[in-house]
Amino acid sequence: MPNSRLQSWLLVAIWCVVLFGASTSPFSGAQTSRVIIPVLHFLLPEAAPTTLDLLHEVIRKALHFMNYFILGILLFRAFRAPRAGWAFKWALWAVLFAAAYASSDEYHQSFEAGRGPSAMDALLDTFGASAAQVGIWLVLRQRQDSVRAHSQLK
Repeated sequence: MPNSRLQSWLLVAIWCVVLFGASTSPFSGAQTSRVIIPVLHFLLPEAAPTTLDLLHEVIRKALHFMNYFILGILLFRAFRAPRAGWAFKWALWAVLFAAAYASSDEYHQSFEAGRGPSAMDALLDTFGASAAQVGIWLVLRQRQDSVRAHSQLK
């Protein structure tokens, strides 16, 4: 189905626009701390400021991972469409694309006030997309095993 392929790539494009927006100045650590730190302070009133700063950084890094985990899933679906199943080449292309996009996103941040490029962030992003491929493989393998077991019962 050509339509499913187009829809899959459209979702990738939309998510890439979201990621691009998230790497602008309003989403710098200094800006997000204005929201996240007070929320953390409300949730953990006894926490030291250094603890709140550390938690803020952990949340920001977790979001890197999660955002690129989602991108990894969307990319796998786009490379696979309209086929089903799992193939190493689809997973590899998804990771390579995510790594290239993460690198270009870090480069983009070098032009944003209050932001800067980080090779570690690009690696974390690539790890998120890679983890998505492992997750997809595990889910599809489990599904395949369930179908196989069900068909043997008949």
